[in-house]
Amino acid sequence: MPPSGAEPHADVPPASAQPHADAPPASAQPHADAPPSGAQPRSDRPLHEPDRYSTPPYGQPGPWAPAPPVQHPTTTPAQGTAVAPAVPQQQSGGGTAVPVPRPPQPAHGAPTATHGTSAAPAHGAPTATHGAPAAPAHGAPTAAHPAHPAAQGAPPVHHASAHQTPRFTPPGAPVSADPWGRYDPWAARPTGALQESGAAASGEARRRGWSRGALIGGALALALVSGGIGGAVGTYLERGGGVSEVHLPQAGKESAERAPDTVAGIAARALPSVVTLHVSGGGEGGTGTGFVLDGNGHILTNNHVVEPAGDDGRITVTFNSGDTAKAEVIGSDGGYDLAVVKVSGVHGLQPAPLGNSDNVQVGDPVVAIGAPFDLSGTVTSGIISATERPITAGGEADGTDISYVDALQTDAPINPGNSGGPLLDSRGRVIGINSAIRSAGSGSELDGGQSGSIGLGFAIPINQGKRVAEELINTGKATHPVIGVTLDMDYSGDGARVHTETGDGGSPVTPGGPGDRAGIEPGDVITEIDGQRVHSGEELIVKTRSHRPGDRLELKLLREGEERTISLVLGSSDGS
Repeated sequence: MPPSGAEPHADVPPASAQPHADAPPASAQPHADAPPSGAQPRSDRPLHEPDRYSTPPYGQPGPWAPAPPVQHPTTTPAQGTAVAPAVPQQQSGGGTAVPVPRPPQPAHGAPTATHGTSAAPAHGAPTATHGAPAAPAHGAPTAAHPAHPAAQGAPPVHHASAHQTPRFTPPGAPVSADPWGRYDPWAARPTGALQESGAAASGEARRRGWSRGALIGGALALALVSGGIGGAVGTYLERGGGVSEVHLPQAGKESAERAPDTVAGIAARALPSVVTLHVSGGGEGGTGTGFVLDGNGHILTNNHVVEPAGDDGRITVTFNSGDTAKAEVIGSDGGYDLAVVKVSGVHGLQPAPLGNSDNVQVGDPVVAIGAPFDLSGTVTSGIISATERPITAGGEADGTDISYVDALQTDAPINPGNSGGPLLDSRGRVIGINSAIRSAGSGSELDGGQSGSIGLGFAIPINQGKRVAEELINTGKATHPVIGVTLDMDYSGDGARVHTETGDGGSPVTPGGPGDRAGIEPGDVITEIDGQRVHSGEELIVKTRSHRPGDRLELKLLREGEERTISLVLGSSDGS
């Protein structure tokens, strides 16, 4: 062994023994393919296939073994992948020099082997022969080539192919921080997965990627399973007609009782008293309504309902129960448009209670019952729209049998067939007899046409109907209250004017009549009756007929521009 002062440091060869990496002298660095003379010939083929991944050997010097493929993250040079040069070893026993893999690099800060010593090998690894250099410390310059062949006793052997460029680190160059550039198989394994750039991916990002993939996969699987199940169920239901029969929800049976002041409560009490009349005779026929007055079978209705029967016609009464009976006319009056018929042999009749029409106020609720267009038992409701509404209806061409009614107006629907039916108050009491409607096409008519309701219905007040019905039942005829004057119906001024002369030359004021006794003269204009304004002759008749014969009235009249007030007692149409 040469003295220590004559041998250079193992890690840094002297300048004379370390030529430049790019241009080694011919005398110091023989070509790898041409060994020096006197040396034992060697095979040109390396002991193993070149590692195209430049993977350093495993362990300490010893026989080389093929390295497992490792992804190298750095960019591959255009001319190919470089292979690290092997470190030659001295011959053992005079044999051929055996290439020794480059030992692993010590960790940063580890002591470097001194002259004549080598780094401690791993357990079980062969020990390097004297003179083998140890790995330099981190950051120290690395020799590009092994020591001079003469100092080692054997020429160096190069294993780089003709198409590969050896990897080396120039003297003084810093050591790369890339863990793959200086690979140590015995070092701690780097954590994290390598990305394409060579950096380690964080565990959180990797877990997010796995979670996102699992979520998407689960959603797709759930969608596929749900679609399959839904399709199977739909096919089954379509072919089998459903799972079971359809049962719709419905309210249970409730009590039929209703509050007495409701429309249903009023109708329930009143319907047994209402009847439908079918009239025929003289080539005519019609349908109307009536209601029971007493237990003797008397029924009140309109005169125009029973008028087609005449003296030999037929009247059939149908009760709410469906029972029928024949009826005959007891009495009728065209001026009031009222009639009474009677059924015989019928028991258990329920009379309708009568109210007082003088108590009715505008806005009171009312219920109308009838048989419009032969629809028996039809119930409608509304309110009182007006009171003391003067109307005229019916009558012949000569002006006789005209009905003058001081009517109750209602918006309860009244249609043809309702005539003679009751108009009830909120307690189910009769306050009027439905008699007329005003239609859009023909003006006022007494249920004679087929026009429908437009919300203008008129009923005879029950106070007047009661008086007339009693007279018809008792005497077969009704009396009309009269003033005893003839009115000028063509007068266009305000008020009712007494005619100046009659057509036969007689006096327009009946001698000895109520008007004559009160001092009425021809040409007087009556403007008020009992404090109510009178605007025409029709209104004066209507207001007068709303009273009974014998009632005292107070009249205001104009005579030659002077207003006078007189008092008179009503007479009757029979002159009494």
